[in-house]
Amino acid sequence: MSNINIKRLVENIRSGTNVYTPLVELVVNAIQAIDERKNGEGLVEIQIKRDGQEDLIEGVRGVDGFIVSDNGIGFTQNNRDAFDTVYTEKKVADGGKGFGRFTCLKYFDKMSVRSIFLDDETPKQRSFLMGLDTDIIIQEKVETVDARDTGSTVEISGIKSVKFPDKRIDTISKAIVERLLPYFVDAEKPCPRVVIRDEGAAVPPVSLNDYLGKENSQIVEMPIKDNSFTLSSNGEDMEFHVRVFKFYSPRAARSKISLVAHRREVTEVMLQSHVPEFADEFFEPSPGEEEGKGRNFVIKAYVFGDYLNENVSLERGEFRFQSEADLLSTISQGDIEKRAAEIAQSAVGDEIAERKKRKQARIAEYVDKQAPWHRTLSTEADFSDLPMRPSNEEIELHFQRKKFAKELATRAKVSAILQAGDGVALDDKISEVIDSISETSKNDLIHYVSMRKCVLDIFAKSLEADDEGKHKSEGEVHDIIMQRRKDSDEIDFQAHNLWILDERLNFSAYISSEKPINEPRGDRTDITIFNNRVAFRGDNEASNPITIFEFKKPQRDDFANPSSKDDPVQQIVRYVNQIRDGKFKTPQNRDILVNTNTPFYGYVVCDLTKKVSDWLEREKDFTPMPDGLGWFRWFGNINLYVEVLSWTKLLRDAEMRNKIFFDKLGIE
Repeated sequence: MSNINIKRLVENIRSGTNVYTPLVELVVNAIQAIDERKNGEGLVEIQIKRDGQEDLIEGVRGVDGFIVSDNGIGFTQNNRDAFDTVYTEKKVADGGKGFGRFTCLKYFDKMSVRSIFLDDETPKQRSFLMGLDTDIIIQEKVETVDARDTGSTVEISGIKSVKFPDKRIDTISKAIVERLLPYFVDAEKPCPRVVIRDEGAAVPPVSLNDYLGKENSQIVEMPIKDNSFTLSSNGEDMEFHVRVFKFYSPRAARSKISLVAHRREVTEVMLQSHVPEFADEFFEPSPGEEEGKGRNFVIKAYVFGDYLNENVSLERGEFRFQSEADLLSTISQGDIEKRAAEIAQSAVGDEIAERKKRKQARIAEYVDKQAPWHRTLSTEADFSDLPMRPSNEEIELHFQRKKFAKELATRAKVSAILQAGDGVALDDKISEVIDSISETSKNDLIHYVSMRKCVLDIFAKSLEADDEGKHKSEGEVHDIIMQRRKDSDEIDFQAHNLWILDERLNFSAYISSEKPINEPRGDRTDITIFNNRVAFRGDNEASNPITIFEFKKPQRDDFANPSSKDDPVQQIVRYVNQIRDGKFKTPQNRDILVNTNTPFYGYVVCDLTKKVSDWLEREKDFTPMPDGLGWFRWFGNINLYVEVLSWTKLLRDAEMRNKIFFDKLGIE
């Protein structure tokens, strides 16, 4: 009589098992019982037990348990005693752990056994329940019966809180075949016939053996020339064998790698995690049929080897080695799966190669049309880890990771050179590093110039009138050049487009847009949209220039009216005088350093209508520029140079300054 804490033992089952595990254990035990009998044709029958609740969508009742019957040797006294012993060694030769039956009680409330066996040629029947407290076998009865055939029937019922994931008999059948496929394809030990029936359903029974080996079978093994590989463990080469199968009519299933121990599937992983091009199903056209006719299939690679047999866990839900390689581990699960993926890839090589070409074309399209700055890096980067149909975001993130890795490597080389000291031997290394730095810088420059082209296209569009003849609001155009209500302490150095106005503005120390320069003192000199100012300068030194901008909405010219209070030229003059008088401070509350020689530049950007041009010539004493798209004047008494530019000139000059870069990059 056993005396163990069964409840605690069952509660401690955690590693890798699921609701299919008990069913697989019962079927394997049935096959082993038939093998032990050693004569006659073997038969394993599985009956699905249903609960009373019918699924509203599928119209099928849920699974409550299973009855597994076989015509094997039965529960002889020897088998019975082995069942009553935790970690029995009876089936060690077949990879038995003496523990599998306890998984039945993890997922089901009840397990009952009824078996016919021979005791000195006398047929007897043994029945019992599996206990839940301290005894493995309870309510045992043994009696002599009038029976001709031996065999066992094991029932598990009362599924616990975890629902059985599948309902239909065909789905359950395929799941069992997948998990026990090594039994069905073992030429040395032919598998007995395995049949599954549905309790009370009007569907015919399904023979699991018929999934293989017949015309139009749903599972077909693929021939592979070299299906073996070796990995080293503690100096010893461990050999693995891979068998690859097509699974037809996959119904959204994915291609997988399964690691097998003692002819049972232990773990599985998506093949696409190692080769992304396995993400989709494959298609096999039917011979002699019209185009488009055929069957879809997925790939499943089963991996066998003594190393797997020796390292499977007690519950057969995982292996006792690392999932990924590290400095301390020898052979990892990831190592095995990766090599198996290479063999699986060779089985469908042409289609995988075609999918990789399509991915490469997708990446090339992204680089050509949206990210030409990555052109050089795209010839060096490895894209094998990218999904089969990568999005723009996934491609860009991949490039950024590769770029960062390359920059780290370059910095490491530079550090090594600086620490190495002088010597002619360093010349080659220095040249190599300089080339690397140049390539990285080139990619950044291409990116920057391409962004400029996009900005200019948007800027040009913002100056156009809409279908009703109206122009964009002042704010929309202003934001393209620089965000309103921001200064350079609040936005990134490259988050403005002041280069449209003047390339020198990229090097300004402080920029303010539609914001008081001196908020604490409450001055109303807002650096705002077209009616107010954008101001900036270099370092805070008296010799450095201060530049002020006034923007006016496209086609607006009412500021040239005699009664207007929005005279942009006068506003700039007034603002210059306020700065010269020391009324403003820097954001750090330091005086803005100016003197009588501090240069000031003022720019008014507007559309030069006839009214504005006449106003500039007759009232403001401005001189026209040679191209007719601007006016200028020197205010010598306050050291101020002012230009009035048209939006057309601003856009045209910016495009002209950048055109050579666009042409060199082939950007249209």
